[in-house]
Amino acid sequence: MPIIEKSTYSLPPRHLFNGHFETIIPSIFRQVTGLTYQRERITTPDDDFLDLDWSRIGSDKLLLISHGLEGNSERHYAKGLAKLFNQNGFDVLAWNNRSCSGELNLQPILYHHGSSYDLKTVIDYIERIHAYQSYFLAGISMGGAQTLKYLGENGSDISPKIKKAAVYSTPCNLTDSAATLRLRRNSFYKRRFLKKLKAKMLLKGQQFPDLIDLERLKSVSEFDTFDTYFTAKLHGFRDAADFYSSVSADNWMENIQIPTLIINAVNDPLLIDRCYPTRLATKHPLIYLEMPARGGHTGFTVSGQEFTWGEYRFLEFLNDSTPPR
Repeated sequence: MPIIEKSTYSLPPRHLFNGHFETIIPSIFRQVTGLTYQRERITTPDDDFLDLDWSRIGSDKLLLISHGLEGNSERHYAKGLAKLFNQNGFDVLAWNNRSCSGELNLQPILYHHGSSYDLKTVIDYIERIHAYQSYFLAGISMGGAQTLKYLGENGSDISPKIKKAAVYSTPCNLTDSAATLRLRRNSFYKRRFLKKLKAKMLLKGQQFPDLIDLERLKSVSEFDTFDTYFTAKLHGFRDAADFYSSVSADNWMENIQIPTLIINAVNDPLLIDRCYPTRLATKHPLIYLEMPARGGHTGFTVSGQEFTWGEYRFLEFLNDSTPPR
C-alpha cells in the first residue's frame, strides 16, 4: 500500500523538545495506574518457561503485546496499551521474554530480537487453550521486530484468528538500528542497555559456570563487543554482524499476509535508514508504514492525555475493519 503520508501525530508537549527528550522522559517518569495483571506460567518446547500477564474483561477478542529490549509487561507502553484496549472491549495478554519477568530463565539462552519462536509458543498455547474468536498482535521496539519476523516466517500458515498487527519504534533492520548505538549522541542508551544486559549475563554465568567469560564481560563497553562474545555465542551466531543480519525482521517481512501497521518516528534516535521500510511499503498490499516527524523512541506523548498517540493509533488501526488507504 502507499505510505501513509499524513500522520495524525503532530507536536509533543513543549518540554519534550527533541527526540531524546521524547524518548527518555516518558520512559523514566510515565506511570499507568489502575491495571492489575494475573500471571500464568507456561513451558516452552525446550523445557524453559515464559510468564504471561493477563488483563481480562471477558472478551472474545485478544490483544497480544510483545515488549522491548530489557522491558517487560510492566513497562509504561505495555500497561498503557493494556488499559486502553481493556476499556475498548479487548482482553489483553502481555507476555514476558525469557529472563524478563523478574526471574532468570532455566536454559542457557536468553532472548533477542529474532526469538520469534517464543512468540510462536505463546500463540500456539493460546490456540490450544483459549476460545478467542480473534487475536491482534502489538509489538513495541524489539517486540515489534519479533512480531514482524513471526508474521513473515509463518506467512499464510498463521492462525486465521490473527486478524491484524501493529508495531511502533521497531528496528525493521537490526544492523542499522544497532549502528545507532555507536553514535556519541546515543551513549546514554548504550550505557543503559549494557548495564542491564551485563548484569543479566553475569547471573547467567553464575547459573552455568564456564559458559560465560566473566572477565571479558567486566571490560565490555561497546554493544557490538557484547553481542559478539555473549549474545551471538549463546545463540549460535558467529559474531555480532552475523547475529544482526541473520535475525533482522526485514528478511521475512515481504511474506506478511495480514494487515500490518508500522509506525516509526523520523526523529527516533535508535532508528536509521533501512529501519524505515519505504520500498517494501510502496509495493506490499498489506503493510502500512507511518512515519510521523516527531515521537522519539516509544514516546508519542500527547499533552493532557493518559494514553499516547501510539496507543490510540493502534486502537484505531486494529479495531477498524477497513484499514487506511
